[in-house]
Amino acid sequence: MTSPELRARPISPTDVVADRYVEDYCGLEPIAATFFGVPGYETELTDYGVDGFAARAELARRAVADLQAIQPADDRERVANAAMVERLSTELDLSDAGDLSSELNTTASPMQSLRIVFDLMSTDSEQDWATIASRMAKLPAAFEAYAAGLGVAAADGRVAAARQVRTCADIAARWAGDEQAPPFFAALVERSNTEGALRRDLDAAASAAAQALRSFRGFLTDRLLPAAPSSDAVGEQRYGRWLRYFTGAELDLAETYEWGWSELARIVAEKEQVAEQISPGKGLAAAIAALDDDPARILRGRDELTHWLQTTADDAISALAGTHFDIPDPVRTIEGKLAPTSGEGIYYTAPSEDFTRPGRMWWSLPEDAEEFTTWREKTTVYHEGVPGHHLQIGQTVFRADLLNRYQRLMMWSSGHGEGWALYAERLMAELGFLDDPGDRLGMLDSQGFRAARVVLDIGMHLELSIPRGSGSHEGEVWTPEIGLEFLRVHASMDDQLRQDELNRYLGWPGQAPSYKVGERVWLQARADAEARLGAEFDLKTFHTAALNLGGLGLDLLRAELARL
Repeated sequence: MTSPELRARPISPTDVVADRYVEDYCGLEPIAATFFGVPGYETELTDYGVDGFAARAELARRAVADLQAIQPADDRERVANAAMVERLSTELDLSDAGDLSSELNTTASPMQSLRIVFDLMSTDSEQDWATIASRMAKLPAAFEAYAAGLGVAAADGRVAAARQVRTCADIAARWAGDEQAPPFFAALVERSNTEGALRRDLDAAASAAAQALRSFRGFLTDRLLPAAPSSDAVGEQRYGRWLRYFTGAELDLAETYEWGWSELARIVAEKEQVAEQISPGKGLAAAIAALDDDPARILRGRDELTHWLQTTADDAISALAGTHFDIPDPVRTIEGKLAPTSGEGIYYTAPSEDFTRPGRMWWSLPEDAEEFTTWREKTTVYHEGVPGHHLQIGQTVFRADLLNRYQRLMMWSSGHGEGWALYAERLMAELGFLDDPGDRLGMLDSQGFRAARVVLDIGMHLELSIPRGSGSHEGEVWTPEIGLEFLRVHASMDDQLRQDELNRYLGWPGQAPSYKVGERVWLQARADAEARLGAEFDLKTFHTAALNLGGLGLDLLRAELARL
């Protein structure tokens, strides 16, 4: 098994199509351009109305036709071509079904993109703030176009479930400013320390943005909610489209549901074994309580949390670079940051194409949270940082010698990416970084939570029955109420976070299972390579070769890893 040779790559016909697609896409999706770190679009916002979705679908359709007309000259081009066709085709399936233009959920829909993009914008100079003011001033038109598109979709019978509409209305109200929090955009402007005409422009844009959010909330409650279905389940056909998009795989849902239950049982048993090391004879709940009360594991204040996140991430990079991974120099920088709003979970944003903006892991905290425990979070730092998302995505962005621009900036499959991040957590346990029983229980708690999401997500959206032997509600059909009760058993978090998680699964079908489904593929591929290569197998070489493929759908990933 050999790693791809470092060299300037020849430009293939597939690369020409891919690179052109990135440029054209950024013109149609300037918010995405900011996420990619592609300059030139910072003052613009994406058209989330009917025309915008239609233009992006047509661009993808042309690219697929161009790619399918190419006869790849070598393996590198073959993989690049097949991967791009697979990704664009799954997106077109969603677009053609109307799933994209009607998308509204509590976690990752156009509504969130219109706000989160401002987290990634530079604020170092007055010119930066002038750019923010220009983009912010376009928010009223952007929300109006988005609402109009949702209205057209609703007229065709495509509306998010009432739970998603109500909760998104609450989020919009919170961002606009309420008794619990100031308006988000006004708070952003307060950080500028600007004066004169620029400050007036910023204040005016922030005020207009807040009014746009209030108007959007009114649209959701007054127009969309009456048309929204009460059922959260999306059904097998729609669920299948989204699951293929998130995994890049044709999955046997019945087998995956059954496997999810068995994987959950395995992890629960291992958690109980580790809990015995922490609180002998007292059980899992007592072990968790002991860890939560351990002063050595408590961080007090947000500054202390930020410092710990940064130090933990930096220490992992130092320990792994040159030993277990070849980490390029630009990828050895990561920032641990607290997100400017609450309720958005923990997430990673990629470095810019030129690495002037580093990769960042973001912790979104409850408004009143001031005390934090490390035993749950260490494994999450490895998930978001190195060897997880930051290594995987940062290395992909870096490898211009192997990957075209689409592969480096846009090729993302949740099954590949989130599966790798879960694999990275387990790898760190294998390498001894989670030998402390508390830290190991944190990893297992995270793994069990992700296994629970497999059965919960599939079960609720397909309205399956709960199997015999599961211990609760056996033979009953999943409901949101049973789902929340299930999370109380398998997610060690407060009830509000559990409710937020449940809302996420119900509004984002197929995404939650992609973590464990993807990890399953990564683990099996490594086991197959070890069996196939025997004494010649080298873990570092396997990781390098696998990551150098770039992001792939899971079916293609499985096939390509079998070639290593």
